[in-house]
Amino acid sequence: MTVKEVFETMTYGPAPESASEALAWIAARGGVFGQFIDGRFTEPGQGFESRNPATGEVLATLTQGSQTDVDAAVKAARAAQSGWERLGGAGRARYLYALARLLQKHSRLFAVLETLDNGKPIRESRDIDVPLAQRHFYFHAGMAQLMEDELPDRAALGVCGQVIPWNFPLLMLAWKIAPALAMGNTVVLKPAEYTSLTALLFAEICQQAGLPKGVVNIVTGDGAVGEMVVAAEVDKVAFTGSTAVGRRIREATAGSGKTLTLELGGKSPYIVFDNADLDSAVEGLVDAIWFNQGQVCCAGSRLLVHEPVADLFYGKLRARMDKLRIGDPLDKSIDVGAIVDPAQLRTITDLVSANTAGDKHVASTALPTQGVFYPPTLITGLNPADTLMQEEIFGPVLVSTTFRTPEEAVALANNTRYGLAATVWSENINLALDIAPKLACGIVWVNGTNLMDAAAGFGGKRESGFGREGGWEGLAAYTRPKGTPKALKDIKPNTGAGAPADPIDRTAKLYIGGKQARPDSGYSAPVWGKSGALLGHVSLANRKDLRNAVEAAQAAKAWSKTTGHLRAQILYYIGENLSARADEFAHRLNDMQGGERGAKEVETAINRLFTYAAWADKYDGQVHGVPIRGVAIAMKEPVGVIGAICPNDAPLLGLISCMAPAISMGNRVILNASEPFPLAATDFIQVLETSDVPPGVVNILTGTHSEIAPHMAGHMDIDAVWSFGAAPLCDVVERASASNLKRTWVNNGLARDWLGAAGQGRDFLAAATEVKNIWIPYGE
Repeated sequence: MTVKEVFETMTYGPAPESASEALAWIAARGGVFGQFIDGRFTEPGQGFESRNPATGEVLATLTQGSQTDVDAAVKAARAAQSGWERLGGAGRARYLYALARLLQKHSRLFAVLETLDNGKPIRESRDIDVPLAQRHFYFHAGMAQLMEDELPDRAALGVCGQVIPWNFPLLMLAWKIAPALAMGNTVVLKPAEYTSLTALLFAEICQQAGLPKGVVNIVTGDGAVGEMVVAAEVDKVAFTGSTAVGRRIREATAGSGKTLTLELGGKSPYIVFDNADLDSAVEGLVDAIWFNQGQVCCAGSRLLVHEPVADLFYGKLRARMDKLRIGDPLDKSIDVGAIVDPAQLRTITDLVSANTAGDKHVASTALPTQGVFYPPTLITGLNPADTLMQEEIFGPVLVSTTFRTPEEAVALANNTRYGLAATVWSENINLALDIAPKLACGIVWVNGTNLMDAAAGFGGKRESGFGREGGWEGLAAYTRPKGTPKALKDIKPNTGAGAPADPIDRTAKLYIGGKQARPDSGYSAPVWGKSGALLGHVSLANRKDLRNAVEAAQAAKAWSKTTGHLRAQILYYIGENLSARADEFAHRLNDMQGGERGAKEVETAINRLFTYAAWADKYDGQVHGVPIRGVAIAMKEPVGVIGAICPNDAPLLGLISCMAPAISMGNRVILNASEPFPLAATDFIQVLETSDVPPGVVNILTGTHSEIAPHMAGHMDIDAVWSFGAAPLCDVVERASASNLKRTWVNNGLARDWLGAAGQGRDFLAAATEVKNIWIPYGE
């Protein structure tokens, strides 16, 4: 063919990649693999087959992990952890650099093995997956080198249990292992049952790098092995996979004290405005939905097209689909490879077959006669509530509807329970940057898609999970504050039979929507002083009062759009008004708790209000140094509505320590006050009423924590819950939070020095914000 004919027909000849080296690597090991535990491979046990999805051929037999294997791996990791951490950041960095270099040296072997095992096109494995895995180890080697200087107050968590999916086997391994090792942790990793071979090859390069035994352990098997890893005596669980499994893991780890991060499913919107470069947007869609056969959690699987250009755009898209090349993934001219397994093919087929709405277009290209393949498919004219617009298909199926205005585009984009990623196509950068912050997700690509880098955190919100992987923000889940905190003391309310301290009977009310409100329960409880005097009565809130508080907080969404400068002024004003009544509050605290520490608690509370007023316009985002011609802007956004079970042992200071960082970052809060000493919180209501706090921004409930906590954690319109109450509440809050996979921050039964540095700082600001990375390529 002539060059002209090639361009006109888009016909490419075969460009096969040889699999001989990868197959030789498998054959040299007898085609069977054991587990990698404590620096060596175990003898193979009862096995299962790993197949090439493009041909159905058996590649190797892997060992099904057992409880004994998981226990041995965790024991090895535990034994190695202290020595690995003591090696120091510079020492760990050298090993991470060595792993990065070995990944480069063996890059073609990793790429071919990944394609054989997973079915993705070789050019994706070669040009995207493997280089990005290398990048993560280089980047986190640098993080290890800098840890002592830049994170001097942080320490490793310990042993990390990590469970990864089959769609990006090597890349997900790098995302999990690199930051864990950099911060001084050791790992037990369970790769996906379908795609374990590159993890086993990685185990070999760990040996080649001389990595100390036990630092990395890899246990293969089915989902039952993943459950064993989650249930094991590990300090952290990191999971990437389906939302359904993530929800079960949240429930399984509730109350265990394990740190948890979840990177789950998505139904990401791909928004095309009428002023977009339509041809570029079509090419972007090829990468958004047909990359890796659509088996991508952040795939742009939900196409939203501006009505004025919808017909034109669909026409261009259908024409491009018909030119996609489907076939042997080892052919470098192939666009779409094989689905990972027949089970996944059945899932895709069943979902699409059950749909009767819209107009379906299937790419007019022949499928291979063997292997697991599904044709690129477009379904237009769907309604937002249609199943295919809401459910993750995880295949090469694109569904679409149209919109008329930017406001409608945002509403449609956010009309999902997920919140992982989004794409915006527009030549009007003002429009694009107006839309991006309004999208409920963790990452937005402007005029591009699927841009990733180790320097920019990746992760979602809502039922797409919580936590970030990559960047400075990704390290938070692999470190903890230094020091050994003490166990939290159980504080009981005072009892008494004395006369009322105040001759005028007064029942403190709840504070909801800027007004004092009587409790729905109609009940109140006495509050006794340390001396036995009756200090007053406090309202007992119930789930109806919580519901009212949530409605008030949701109605105060405008607070999240205010400037940090305005929020700072109001926090300063609260501090000024509290200062004017400092003696009164100190006296109240002394009466409830006994002793003379009330004045110090009030003074610290005032300083804390001023501290977070100072932070309100200074806790900045950043521009990440990603290797593109463009920028990745990390915006720190408010979480939304935060519910807080306030500490019992610091009635005023604990409440303010929860409230101030949250509202300074633009959140609205529902505070469940100290259970044994609630009157400091109810007195504080009067300060709020005179400090220009908009209605619904701060809501205060009193009563028993055990009554409010499960409903607070289970409420679908609360975005995060902090629990600093009694130890048993940790299990309650974390378990109930699985309803919508909201973020939680619990004390795990450990005390916090609310008067000291542990009662304030960046940990509180990080818990009060979500990081959204907005990628903006530039240039013509």
